[in-house]
Amino acid sequence: MLDKNLVSNRKEFEYELLEFAELQRIDGPTRFYETPEGNRYPSVTAVLGKMMDKSALETWRKRVGEEEADRVSARASTRGTNVHTMCENYVLGHDIDTSMPHNMMMFNQIKKVLDEKVDMVRATECTLFSDHLKLAGSCDLIADYDGRLSIIDYKTSAKLKRKDWIEGYFLQASLYSYMLWEMTGILVKDIVIIIGVDDSLESQIFIERPQRYLEKAVDLVRSYHKMYG
Repeated sequence: MLDKNLVSNRKEFEYELLEFAELQRIDGPTRFYETPEGNRYPSVTAVLGKMMDKSALETWRKRVGEEEADRVSARASTRGTNVHTMCENYVLGHDIDTSMPHNMMMFNQIKKVLDEKVDMVRATECTLFSDHLKLAGSCDLIADYDGRLSIIDYKTSAKLKRKDWIEGYFLQASLYSYMLWEMTGILVKDIVIIIGVDDSLESQIFIERPQRYLEKAVDLVRSYHKMYG
């Protein structure tokens, strides 16, 4: 059996951890989080999933068929969850399950970026919420990226992405930046998307300023609440 912690050249990160209350996650057709005050807010991903244009996804599902689309989506979701867990455990210095070669390939792409660019970790997989926006969500990583405080989000993909394909990722991260500010008064400088890609030697990295996307993101959240209550 493989050593679960068989990861070469582990980086020892510095920490300046923020404390966040752990919100109860309520899964269903729409994911909600319950705040310490008992408010139930929809997740960022649920809101954007309802409000973003899904025509390209629907066209793909029709082309490949519902059964194949469900199979591919389930596999991608499982892989994404596994790689996220590996990244979280790596940053925290915990054991990592190295038993699946495909997961390791994607993890190693992201690990390279974490090792070279990330330090002074403030939080991993932290749940954030906004009473103002009536919104909540789980942020992958808050840390310095190239010395600048950033919201960092991990993604996995079967193919290379173009920047104009991933506006939803930037909207998602910008909302995390807003919730962090509302909860702590801390303003992040950047939002960073790191994408592990099938059959690639390196991950893709996209860096943006949260304010570039925040106005549109907030408008989508408000429209969601008008439509769905």
